[in-house]
Amino acid sequence: MSSSLQDKYLSVRKSIPAHVTLVAVSKFHPVEAIKEVYDAGQRVFGENRVQELMQKQPLLPADMQWHVIGTLQTNKVKYIAPFVSLIHSVDSPKLLTEIDKQAKKCNRVIDCLLEIFIAKEETKHGLSFEEAEAIFNSPPLPNVCIKGVMGMATNTSNEQQVREEFKSLATFYNKHKSAHNLLYMSMGMSSDYQLAIEEGSNVVRIGSSIFGISPRK
Repeated sequence: MSSSLQDKYLSVRKSIPAHVTLVAVSKFHPVEAIKEVYDAGQRVFGENRVQELMQKQPLLPADMQWHVIGTLQTNKVKYIAPFVSLIHSVDSPKLLTEIDKQAKKCNRVIDCLLEIFIAKEETKHGLSFEEAEAIFNSPPLPNVCIKGVMGMATNTSNEQQVREEFKSLATFYNKHKSAHNLLYMSMGMSSDYQLAIEEGSNVVRIGSSIFGISPRK
């Protein structure tokens, strides 16, 4: 394992409390780099694009947990349904229904998070709090399990704004946690994960602080 990559991974790992799940975001990074981080002990990895995930997954150890963290199109669900561990980016009832359909074909129950729009910028998206609440209160689908929520804060240097956005998701999560058996609140990336953890996040998605700047956008 290259010392620089090892040092970056171990530094991030040490900065995260034991109760917080680290998702190593490996998008655009080669299989060799992912394997190095795996060899250092990491087991949970996140990918944004289904096509890239499909290329990598067969080449890497079978005990890796793959999370889909990017926008997921309904026509791509069938490709990841056999093996995906957690889908962070459920942003519509239509997508949830398709995940249920494809999970049934695989004789699986797929864990999902509802992606909620908390940022103040158009590049981010997701469900409104009202739309997410409506999903919570809808009849459950047999082959999906909603395990929690996910959100992305505004890309800004205004720490107070980021904190307030995280607080809004935490308030919603805590409101529904007991009634719907929620386990995960996924918020925080390389630039803001410490703030997210302070506001209650128990899943953080970290890429560049481990792998370096992505070679592609």
